[in-house]
Amino acid sequence: MGMCAVAMSKLGGLAVLNLEGVQTRYKSPQEVLQKVVETEKSEVTSLLQRIYQEPVHPDLIAARVKQIKDQGGIAAVSSIPQRAAEFGPIAQEAGADVYVVQSTVSTARHISTEYKSLDLTKFCADMRIPVIVGNTVGYDVTFEIMECGPAGVLVGVGPGAACTSRGVLGLGVPQVTATVDCAAARDAYFKKTSRYVPIITDGGMSKGGDVCKALACGADAVMVGSAFARAQEAPGCGYHWGMATPHVNLPRGTRIKVGTTGPLKQILFGPAEVDDGSQNLVGAITTCMGNVGARNIAEFQQTEIIIAPSIKTEGKLFQAVQSVGMGTS
Repeated sequence: MGMCAVAMSKLGGLAVLNLEGVQTRYKSPQEVLQKVVETEKSEVTSLLQRIYQEPVHPDLIAARVKQIKDQGGIAAVSSIPQRAAEFGPIAQEAGADVYVVQSTVSTARHISTEYKSLDLTKFCADMRIPVIVGNTVGYDVTFEIMECGPAGVLVGVGPGAACTSRGVLGLGVPQVTATVDCAAARDAYFKKTSRYVPIITDGGMSKGGDVCKALACGADAVMVGSAFARAQEAPGCGYHWGMATPHVNLPRGTRIKVGTTGPLKQILFGPAEVDDGSQNLVGAITTCMGNVGARNIAEFQQTEIIIAPSIKTEGKLFQAVQSVGMGTS
């Protein structure tokens, strides 16, 4: 993870280390990751549950952050809300630059009978580094979370390639709708307070066109998993699974094989050697912006959007039949 985080930082992006993942539970995570990669799919969920029974070690949190910082990377880390009060100060003191509080559905009014709920307002105020909170999909909740003081808000419930929340829980909102509604909340909050809180569309994007649509719908940035899991630097060796996959009582994710297609730099900046839009993501954004006449992201967010279910298949019969280009997705 350290190598991937440093490489992403140097290329202008931000890789987020899950503080409840393998990296902070095991001193030699690569051995554990190899087991996950080699296990049959019928047994991988139970294996992940066993692997994640190992407790998180605070010293490893500090060590992983230091490892990223020592190599010149930006250290962004994440945890679920109920561990944030414990892990936040540790990561911050170790030199973390950004803290992400991430759950399936975030709210400023969380109530629990099993653990102390995180006071988002207090946490954001106490942390000396930027705090990003997510996930959310609606106008009212997004506005309320912004009032707690985060530096950014993650948008999306269930669209991720490895996520199964929509099947297991029946929860989810299409990403275009979620992004548009949360962008409206951002703009209303800015009008009221003069504080601009960026929204980050999270999940459901594996191709350049997906990222372009998210930005055109109002996103300030995107959180992408499966596209970067294909990078040679990714620790999953061509496999990808989400934070809730190893949940001990109710797994809400699965391990998927995405393969390895090239170095991170090629996935971000090209030159693309595949025809499906999964490489040169930044080139796709700049080219799309040029086509719609947008000089910057703010202008791109004003692009006219329409509902067009057949936009990717219209006139593409030969691609579909031959499984090339847009016929591969």
